[in-house]
Amino acid sequence: MDTPEDLPELRLARVEAMVFRVPISTPVVTSFGTMTDRPAVVVRIEDTDGAVGWGEVWCNFPNVGAEHRARMLENYVAPLLLTRPWPDPIAAFFELTNRLHVLGLQCGEPGTIAQIIAGADIALWDLAGKRAGQPLWKLLGGGPAIRPYASGINPTNAERLAAAKLEEGYRAFKLKIGFGAERDLANLTALRKLLGPEMPLMADVNQAWDPATAFSMLPRLREYNLEWLEEPVPADTPWRVWQELAAKAGMPLAAGENLRGEAAFEEALSAKAIGVFQPDLGKWGGFSGCVPLGRQVKAAGYLFCPHWLGGGIGLAASMHLKAAIGGPGYLEVDANENPLREALGGPLPDVVAGMSTLSDRPGLGVDPDVKGLRSFQR
Repeated sequence: MDTPEDLPELRLARVEAMVFRVPISTPVVTSFGTMTDRPAVVVRIEDTDGAVGWGEVWCNFPNVGAEHRARMLENYVAPLLLTRPWPDPIAAFFELTNRLHVLGLQCGEPGTIAQIIAGADIALWDLAGKRAGQPLWKLLGGGPAIRPYASGINPTNAERLAAAKLEEGYRAFKLKIGFGAERDLANLTALRKLLGPEMPLMADVNQAWDPATAFSMLPRLREYNLEWLEEPVPADTPWRVWQELAAKAGMPLAAGENLRGEAAFEEALSAKAIGVFQPDLGKWGGFSGCVPLGRQVKAAGYLFCPHWLGGGIGLAASMHLKAAIGGPGYLEVDANENPLREALGGPLPDVVAGMSTLSDRPGLGVDPDVKGLRSFQR
């Protein structure tokens, strides 16, 4: 990744992680698990002048995992970041990745290590943007316009939630499937009736099917004119199976939130089975990893649609990531209840006829209300 010009050196004074959990009235259901509360691991990095950068670590599953990630960040990432000044966030990202690689192997947690590095990277970029006086979408060479889609639509009363988001201005929607053919097809039928035949509709299987089930479902899905079919099989399924599915799908396949590292994404690009790439910058890469990936995906002619289903800081970061890359594609916005979305990220940009425009506030443009969330801090 080319470093933006004139980034100030980062001299850090404090690195900390905070965990928040907020109960919700309607659980968020996926084919592999249910969320009965909404967690967030917030990263706060302060420099020697008192400027603060904010980041967020992906932590939805396992349900007990947020507290562990926060302790890992404070015990391993924080001490390394405080050892010296950093010329830019990219240098810190690669140093952390190299220094903690063997630890991830030794403890069997390379995913956790990647996630805490990613959350710190987001905070460092927020800090760099603030010091440079520019919003990250601009600092990274993009424009402010994005096309959000309403995501995470649960299998229960799917059309009710989609109708509410349609009223809010959304013009693209993603339904969770993988709950049995009868239920999945009934929900797709209901959403197509609500949205009409042409409005973008996606389906996310969340890795629920084995290859045989996926192949059997493909013909039954074609009538719904899906924009993409997401993770129809486990992410570690051999690429030859993905290629066979892509050849028979009649629609683009989407994946990426469960890929980790440059090599994994290089393999995915080389396989030419995925038409929609969905990295989660709080799960791997932050901006330092995902911006160059986004440029590769765009240059290869595929859609770049970042994944996010957490709190407001990570959502703001995902918006800036998509805006920085530009081009066709969508930005995921969770349609479900999550008080940590606005409390941490502020009000979402208005959606007007399916489009949103980011502000020109420096960095991520967020001012998390962590004091107001004290009663939910763990």
